[in-house]
Amino acid sequence: MAKKAMIDRPTVAVVGAGFSGVLTAVRLLLAPDGPRVVLIERGPRFGRGAAYSSASPHHLLNVRATNMSAFAERREHFLEWLGRSGPADQSQAFVTRDRYGQYLQSILRRAAGEGQNRLVLEHDEVRRLAREGGAWRLELGVGKTVKADAVVLALGNLPPPLPDAADPSLARSRRFAADPWAWDPAAAPADGEVLILGSGLTAVDIALSVHGARPSASMVALSRHGLLPRRHGEATAPIGAIESAPAGSPAEVLGETRAAAREDWRGAIDALRPHVNTLWRGWSLAQRRSFLRHLRPWWDVHRHRLAPQVADQIDGLQRRGLLEVAAGRLRGLRADGGGVHAAWSPRGGGAVVERDFAVAVNCTGPRADLATCGEPLIDSLMADGFIRADDCALGLDVDSRSRTIGWDGEPSPMLFAIGPIARGHLFEVTSVPDIRLQAADCAGAVLAALASSSSGSVAGAEREADRTLAELSAFLAQAVDEIDVELASLKFARRVRNAWELRGRRAAFDEIALWLDTHKTKGAARPDG
Repeated sequence: MAKKAMIDRPTVAVVGAGFSGVLTAVRLLLAPDGPRVVLIERGPRFGRGAAYSSASPHHLLNVRATNMSAFAERREHFLEWLGRSGPADQSQAFVTRDRYGQYLQSILRRAAGEGQNRLVLEHDEVRRLAREGGAWRLELGVGKTVKADAVVLALGNLPPPLPDAADPSLARSRRFAADPWAWDPAAAPADGEVLILGSGLTAVDIALSVHGARPSASMVALSRHGLLPRRHGEATAPIGAIESAPAGSPAEVLGETRAAAREDWRGAIDALRPHVNTLWRGWSLAQRRSFLRHLRPWWDVHRHRLAPQVADQIDGLQRRGLLEVAAGRLRGLRADGGGVHAAWSPRGGGAVVERDFAVAVNCTGPRADLATCGEPLIDSLMADGFIRADDCALGLDVDSRSRTIGWDGEPSPMLFAIGPIARGHLFEVTSVPDIRLQAADCAGAVLAALASSSSGSVAGAEREADRTLAELSAFLAQAVDEIDVELASLKFARRVRNAWELRGRRAAFDEIALWLDTHKTKGAARPDG
């Protein structure tokens, strides 16, 4: 009977076993009488991904342990897991990425045990997806196929593209590290400077790794603006979330944020964060592109901050002349003899700088151009019309239920995407506090779709859900000002919008139900006349 019940269960394939994939799989496994889950990972370890594969003691999380629980409803979960082996002052803790990877693996193991043997691990690469008899057929690298009723793409960040100014042949050179997380700093040449392309969080990690492997090595971090991530301050009580999201264009929001940041810029940024996705969704395409072009570098360095210990190490490298941060536009990069020759135009003007390096490491950020990514799975899905790029070319186009949008503008059947690759829909979906919310919502959407499918009414249910979504979205858009006037202290409409953006459709309906109950009670208590 148990074997028959397992066969009768629907199957969900989750492609990618980093944080996004693991959390989605765990949510599915913890669902009562949930589906069978096939978790597929091509990397060396499940539950690690690129972010948590590093074993370096210098690579710390850039978020305090207090906000790194995998479950938004259990905020102390990670601290409890750390237990006695954790830091003495956990409220200040920035633990290693390796330690957090262990945490994710422990969650997956426990969920597998509680999931009635519904988890299957496949250590392979998915090369292609195809529709077959109302389901998905996943073709793996070794020739095996997996059948699934639904598929979740949790692909994480794609490796950075080759810079436009680089000679194409450089990609084949041993002197160029195309993927920083696949590069071993210990293999770097013993002599000569190291060029780090980029100056963000990945560039900081690489600088620390190079210094650990070659303590006397000199490094140059080159980026357009020459901005390093800011440091975290001491742990303090936040100034409180902004009651309502700032309105207006990116420039107008910037002005409001600057005014709020005069006393505590960190607190102002943290208070704005819950509203970022609402702002992003409310901006026109032109405004989004303007933000990405002009303000994103500044947002990133203030939003994605360094652990104080890491910032101290970077400051030390700069003081000792071992790390130079240069601002400029790369004009040329090519293999030259036993090294790499680089040329760039300094920001603000001046003569082109030309220098030779022993090796160059590409830390320019994840690839966003899906059309040229060279990933077999993405290439096949694009060719078959199941996915398309979002309007800002940040990743995949998805809807509010994390369903991928195909070339025809319609959601692809039972195909979902989560994590950084869906950043075009939810801009703030690159770190644990944000992805954990999306994972819960995505798992809920998958379960709802499977339930509708098993009842034989998936098409009608999808149409009804789309109709409800459209009607409620229209209601919120038209009534927000009126409701805010009537209930200014509660900010009801914006609370519903925030619930929708951050926690999904069900949370928004819960907010509405709560308001209706309160409104009904007040109406009953109001005397006639």
